[in-house]
Amino acid sequence: MLFVLRLRYTATEEDAAPFVPGHVAFLERHHGTGTFLLSGQTVPTSEGGVILAHGPERAAVERLAAEDPFVANGVAAYTITAVTPGRVHPALAEALAHPGD
Repeated sequence: MLFVLRLRYTATEEDAAPFVPGHVAFLERHHGTGTFLLSGQTVPTSEGGVILAHGPERAAVERLAAEDPFVANGVAAYTITAVTPGRVHPALAEALAHPGD
C-alpha cells in the first residue's frame, strides 16, 4: 500500500526551524528502511512538504507520522491518504515489491 503524507505547518516556518535537524533525521531514518520512497518541500516552502511512503498498513504509517519532531512539537500536522497503485512505472516496481518496515 502507498501513502501520501501531506505535511502542513500549524505554526510559522520560524517556529518550526529548531526542529528541522530532528525532522531531517526522521526522514533519513525512514528512507533508510525503505518506508519513505520520496520526500520534499512544497513550493512555496511555507506550505510544508510531502512524503510518499510504502508500508503494510495505515496504522503503522500514522504512528511514524506522529513521531516526526515537527508533529511531536506541535508545529505541523499530517494528512495521510492511502493509495492502491493501479499502474506503476517500472522504475518503482522493485521498490514497491519490498515494503518498508
